[in-house]
Amino acid sequence: MSLARKKPGPVLIEATCNQVNQYGGYTGKNPADFAKEVLELAGARGVPVSDIILGGDHLGPNPWRKETAAAAMAKAEEMVAAYVKAGFTKIHLDASMPCSDDPKVLGDAIVAERAAKLAAVAERAAKEIGARPLYVLGTEVPVPGGANHALDIVEPTTASDAQATIDIHREIFTRNGLSEAFDRCIAFVVQPGVEFGNENVVPYKPELARELTKVLDKEDKLNFEAHSTDYQTEASLAALVRDGFPILKVGPGLTFALREGLFALDLIATELNRGYSRRLASTMEKLMLENKSDWQGHYHGSDTEIALQLLYSYSDRIRYYWGLPAAVDAVQELEDTLRGRFIPATLASQFLGRIADKIRPGDNVPTIVQLYVSDVLETYGRACRSAT
Repeated sequence: MSLARKKPGPVLIEATCNQVNQYGGYTGKNPADFAKEVLELAGARGVPVSDIILGGDHLGPNPWRKETAAAAMAKAEEMVAAYVKAGFTKIHLDASMPCSDDPKVLGDAIVAERAAKLAAVAERAAKEIGARPLYVLGTEVPVPGGANHALDIVEPTTASDAQATIDIHREIFTRNGLSEAFDRCIAFVVQPGVEFGNENVVPYKPELARELTKVLDKEDKLNFEAHSTDYQTEASLAALVRDGFPILKVGPGLTFALREGLFALDLIATELNRGYSRRLASTMEKLMLENKSDWQGHYHGSDTEIALQLLYSYSDRIRYYWGLPAAVDAVQELEDTLRGRFIPATLASQFLGRIADKIRPGDNVPTIVQLYVSDVLETYGRACRSAT
């Protein structure tokens, strides 16, 4: 929001089906709660509400995939309606995941039929409030939050698969009286060949996606949406936009930057107050070892390797722990320790890396951490602007 205040323009903020749904998701917020919080933040930061675009990501049966398809889809329909009625105007419908009574892999027609059912619900909800949501369809993305093993290359979606996905959705939407809704589809999710693991990043290689991007020559009203673009270089992001991927998703890359900022300040606090002793990092490691459910299955290796991944993995599973009371208290202790303390330029140079020259006397912990996150967002902004 602070960046949007400095550089006015559209601000797209999305919530996933697991983060936010009618039951609260893992954030404890339903769509109306999330929308209210975002709009209140915008108002407090002086960002026009008209600039805010709320998006729902992977809206479908995924949170309830262990139930039968009928039960999971019923809940997905309820969720989609809640998102639309809460003012979300960019709706990604994703019904690609099999449920408990489904075959292991769903055919394209079944996925499209389920997406059409969700779109019909969205259209009815939109009509009630006079809205005309924009849709994103399709999915060909890795495990949310990144792969859990090292990768050398990720194959882009083939041009034939992308075209087939577009064609079957268009056909089934039209058959179900949803051609007008399909006309408001702005993008399809495909895999451009980017990914990140716990310790490595697979960069975008335009030459590998050349045939895929040619699909847009025929489908000139559509774009592609790229997921897992976290940690790509500015040049790679700009190439993605030039090649037809104007919607770039980033998530763990931002929370990774937040963690970098907090841990850098944790080290500075240790230098300025020898009785402090790196308490934030120690607290977070302890919390993650006591509550393993949010990282087990994602981190592997020896004890030393897992210890490094807990705190420093690109997958950034630590993000699920910042809201725990002990973590909140530890961050508050860090803020209290540094409150009113001048950070010498020598310490800033040593520990604050790329944002060291941006800090100003009197900057507090939230301000400095925000600089880390803004640095990543500015990379995306420059990449998008350079490609237009």
